[in-house]
Amino acid sequence: MAAAMIDGKSPMRERLKKGELAIGVGLRQARTVDIAPAMKTCGYDWLFIDCEHNSMTLDMAVQISVTANACGITPIVRVPQGQLDMATRVLDGGAYGIVMPHVDTAEEAKAIADRLRYPPVGKRSIGGTMPQLGFAQLPAAESTKIVNDNLMVIVMLESPLAIKNADAIAAVPGIDVLLVGTSDLTLEMGLPGQLMHAEVVKAYQTVVDACKKHKKWAGMGGVYTDEGLTKYIGMGVKCVLAGNDMPFLMQAATAREKHLRGLK
Repeated sequence: MAAAMIDGKSPMRERLKKGELAIGVGLRQARTVDIAPAMKTCGYDWLFIDCEHNSMTLDMAVQISVTANACGITPIVRVPQGQLDMATRVLDGGAYGIVMPHVDTAEEAKAIADRLRYPPVGKRSIGGTMPQLGFAQLPAAESTKIVNDNLMVIVMLESPLAIKNADAIAAVPGIDVLLVGTSDLTLEMGLPGQLMHAEVVKAYQTVVDACKKHKKWAGMGGVYTDEGLTKYIGMGVKCVLAGNDMPFLMQAATAREKHLRGLK
């Protein structure tokens, strides 16, 4: 385990580099570090630690992130829209990637990439030894390069404007994944919840094509049906948010209760 910490590799990025699916699980209710090894055991590649839509504190997100790095599952934190100061703090604390919601333009994407990566590719400030490297004392040139090379900068496209600008966003250096936020996208399109609508499929195709053109990865959130997952993965989506902790808990608990009620 120590070697995995020191080399700084991201299991999520390693999957993607091989052309494989990188499968993530959303954390909204989990509040303790044991969720990281548990989800690793379940086979997931990354944690989607959600600080946008719940009350999780920065301290909780950081503690889960440090544990995730130690057990070999990539910790990714979604911060509220535009909160780059929070993003750099969770990165300093151990997260190995950021999901930035509601990114509509290439200019916004460029500002995000610039703030989240160290020089010479960005302008992020260095804060000392890094949890992603097991706090090893390494020369700054070496440690910053390892982290830059493995960091995941993920922008969420959640509006018709964002889809229209997908090609320009994908062209921005330092952006790794264009993740379609399908729930908000359908709302803004006037198609709430219609995940398989022809216009939504068209939006996914636009994003997948932009990612292929610019050698980025297409991502997906908000689609959790077998039909939807099969459809969009088949189109070329590689970075997949498979679901969230509370729905998983509710589904498993409900299935067990129904089984027990049926016993005589």
